[in-house]
Formats: sequence, structure tokens, C-alpha cells
Amino acid sequence: MYGMLKMAIALKDRYMSQKAQGMVEYALIIAFVVAIAVVLSSGDLGSAIRGVFTTAASQISNPSSPAAAAGT
Repeated sequence: MYGMLKMAIALKDRYMSQKAQGMVEYALIIAFVVAIAVVLSSGDLGSAIRGVFTTAASQISNPSSPAAAAGT
């Protein structure tokens, strides 16, 4: 009886530690995504990246010549 109780406690502890590890991993991923969003939305880096994508989108939709599309 004592051996089965000890095994049940060990299995419960293992399950709870894996569950906690998963929750910590999700929290770290969410924190990383939020940090990247804050960095990109504020400051010059965000506007620089936005400018690059805006320029690329305008060149794709309205190419002026084949040389401009090739990058030369």
C-alpha cells in the first residue's frame, strides 16, 4: 500500500511540474511577442521598417521599369 501511494504522489508531482513548465513557456512566448510589438510600434525602428515595407509594396504594385524591379 505504501509503495502505491508513493508512486501516485510521484506521478502527480511529475504531472504538475510538466504543467507548470508549459505555463511558463507560454508566458515567456507571450512576453517576447509583446516586447517585439512594443519595440516595433515605438521609436524610429518601427517607422523605418514600416517605410521599407511601404516602399516595397509600392514598387511591387507600380513598377516603373524592369531595371527598377531587378534592383539595379
